Amino acid sequence: MDIMHLVDRLEQIITEGRHIPMTASVILDEDRLFNIIDQMRISIPEEVKKAGRVMAEKERFLAQAKEEGSRIRELAKAEAEELVKRDAITQMAQQKADSLMAQAEQDALQLREDADIYVTNVLTKLEDDLLRSLTVVRNGLDKLDVESLPPEPVSQEVVMIPEEVDA
Repeated sequence: MDIMHLVDRLEQIITEGRHIPMTASVILDEDRLFNIIDQMRISIPEEVKKAGRVMAEKERFLAQAKEEGSRIRELAKAEAEELVKRDAITQMAQQKADSLMAQAEQDALQLREDADIYVTNVLTKLEDDLLRSLTVVRNGLDKLDVESLPPEPVSQEVVMIPEEVDA
C-alpha cells in the first residue's frame, strides 16, 4: 500500500475525531490508528527498499553515463590527435612538395642558362669557323683573280684510280 495513502487515512481519522471542549485535544479511534500504524510499518520498509533500489539504479546510470562520457571523451581526444597528426603530415608533405618544386624550377632555370651559354659558344665558334672559311675562299678567289683568266674547258676524260691491294 502507498505510504501517502496511509498518511491521508491517518489525517482523516484525526479530523473525524471528537474534540474535547476548551482544549486542543481530540478523542481518536485507537483500533483504527493502530491498524494504520501497522500498515505503515509494513509499507515503510517496502517504500524504503524501493527508494534504495531507485537510488542504486540512479547511481548505476550515473556511473554508466560517466564511463560512457569518459570513453567518448577519450575517443574524441584520440580522433583529434589523429587529425592534428594527419594535418601535420599533410603540411610537412606540402612543404616538401613546395621545396622540391622550387628546387626543380631552380634546376630547370640553371639548365636553360647553361644550355643558352653552350649554344651561344657553339654558334660563336661556328661563326668564327665560317668567317675563316669565307676568308679563305675570298682570298683564294682574289688570288686566282677569276675574272682575268680565260675559262678552262672541262674535260670529260675518265681517270681510273688503281685499287690498293692488301699485302
